[in-house]
Amino acid sequence: MSFKINRDKSKRHVAITPWEKYQSEERQRAAAKKTNRVRRIGAKLPRLRQQKHRRLAQRMGILIGIFGIILLISGYYVSPLSHIGRINVIGNHALSKQQVVKLSGIKQGDSIYRVVGKEQRLSKRAEARTPRVKKIAFSVAHFNQLTIRVKEYTTAGFVPANGYYRVALTSGVISNERQQQPTGSYPVYDKFKSSKQLSQMIQQYAKLSPKIQTAISEIQFSPSKSNAQRVHLYMNDGNEVYASISTFASKMAYYPSIAAKMSHKGIVNLEIGAYSYSF
Repeated sequence: MSFKINRDKSKRHVAITPWEKYQSEERQRAAAKKTNRVRRIGAKLPRLRQQKHRRLAQRMGILIGIFGIILLISGYYVSPLSHIGRINVIGNHALSKQQVVKLSGIKQGDSIYRVVGKEQRLSKRAEARTPRVKKIAFSVAHFNQLTIRVKEYTTAGFVPANGYYRVALTSGVISNERQQQPTGSYPVYDKFKSSKQLSQMIQQYAKLSPKIQTAISEIQFSPSKSNAQRVHLYMNDGNEVYASISTFASKMAYYPSIAAKMSHKGIVNLEIGAYSYSF
């Protein structure tokens, strides 16, 4: 008796354990994640490239901007715009433009940065160089045009000095300016032994109105026993005046009205009170 073995039927169905099933599922999930990650990275690549190019362009733009600014600054320093091309002087009367420019210490062609940021220092230095300058200011406009504004102490008269005359200023200072002869309608100050009294006299004169100032020809220091501050004035109208230095400006304000009432030329005494009499 023969038996025919059916191989198909003899195949056994091998069952997998739960652990093996879990590992299989985990491998499948890992493969799926990897596939999804590759897909996401592939989708992001064009956007990443764009961002990279954008950042690179921004950095290049910043570098180009910095180099451009450096080139502009370098070009400005070597260009005429960084050097003083023109100097304007405003407010000068006794001093010429050339004298003011010389006082400033700045000349055409100098770097503009000799002025910019140093205006106050330049002003102090120029004011210290001459008593004529009361105030001086510097300003730059239109890149390289320098303007110097000057305020001067005006002339208050002349003081004799060894064959020439020194200029008295309204500040009370006697400058080093020299003249052979007095000019203009300014008085001559004579016989003053004290520089302090002379300075006080000049400052008193500076307080007078222009009309009275131009009426005075000469002021002499002429002290008396009763008045150590007495001055003797010679007027252009032919009258003479006696006054005190300390009250000179306030008392001389009455001179025009007193002189108008005088029938003859004479003396006007303003030391104590105010009265007049003929020569």
